[in-house]
Amino acid sequence: MKILIIEDDQLVANVYRNKFALEGFQAEIALDGKVGLELVHSFRPDAILLDLVLPQVTGLELMRRVRAEKDFEQVPIIVFSNTYVSKAVQDAWKAGATKCLSKMSCTPRQVIDAVRSTLKSNGAAETPKPAAAPVHVVSAEDDAEFQEQLRGDFFAELPATLNSLRTLLQGLVKADKEPARLKALQDLFHRAHTLSGNAGIAGATQIALMADALEALVKELQEKPKNINVSTLRTIASAIDFLAILFGNAASPDDESIPAAEVLVVDDDAISRRAIVFALEKAKMKSLSADDPIKALEVLLQKKFDLIFLDVDMPNMNGFELCSKIRTLPQYSKTPVVFVTGLDDLESRANSTMSGGNDFIAKPFLFIELTVKALVHVLRSRLALAKK
Repeated sequence: MKILIIEDDQLVANVYRNKFALEGFQAEIALDGKVGLELVHSFRPDAILLDLVLPQVTGLELMRRVRAEKDFEQVPIIVFSNTYVSKAVQDAWKAGATKCLSKMSCTPRQVIDAVRSTLKSNGAAETPKPAAAPVHVVSAEDDAEFQEQLRGDFFAELPATLNSLRTLLQGLVKADKEPARLKALQDLFHRAHTLSGNAGIAGATQIALMADALEALVKELQEKPKNINVSTLRTIASAIDFLAILFGNAASPDDESIPAAEVLVVDDDAISRRAIVFALEKAKMKSLSADDPIKALEVLLQKKFDLIFLDVDMPNMNGFELCSKIRTLPQYSKTPVVFVTGLDDLESRANSTMSGGNDFIAKPFLFIELTVKALVHVLRSRLALAKK
């Protein structure tokens, strides 16, 4: 069977080509959408593995063109997507994707299994190898050795990756005109995109998760540059700082699970509460909301939460006062508390710290910005607990 891999990251593309070749596939790669379209016609693949983020021709446009041709309207197209960009996934299905995979959470073995399953469902039968060709059976030991080598190569590159991310962030912060900011965002987006893909194939799940969220936030700012402000820049910086911590820990595969999290949202404004809950759902976090600080304290005594979001301006008790009371509860002495507020002056920042808060995010906020904040604080807290 023939597989066409359309992926703009040379390292990721080579990994998949080599892995598919070991599995008996005839594999070709294209590093941009234009070349990918040309190879669809000349190589005539039985299946296409497609990244959505491509130069020259985007993954979505490529799918639309392929599906418009009768010869290729039934060819399985397995798409790589960002976990946090739900619209991109919806657009991929509409454009003709056969299957959508999260690049962040799929190892090469899972991708190959997905391709085989899709081909089987599509009624395709694999072409046997010629009798003279040596037959290599890929065992579980082969897969484990291959995966371990990928992890080793990935972690060896992390110091250079961190330097690149920090340099790109500095360029974004210093950019004083929109063209320069957009160029800095584009470079940072591609670096986060590459990191997410490389971490995914290496099985470094928490790094991939954080890079995936960072990629989505930067993409949102590219599309809406008016949202570049002190709050969003601080969120990007905190994500990169936390990636540095994850790089330094270089956890083993057994430590790479994504912990479930329970979050309490306290805000007297119903629209704001719904917005925060929606952003948390994107991070697969369960949440409970309260519209009154006194009720929130009662809930906190009944249930343990991993993260708390507080509005500042509330009746009966403001967010700073509520945070101070929360810190007197032994089970919440170290729980991350993030203020969500329209106040962004120095006095408010000082009050948030003095009352025991860990961070704040300014209203109005981007959904993905709050998602990134939540991931940073939950994963950082779990990492600290794991070291005790």
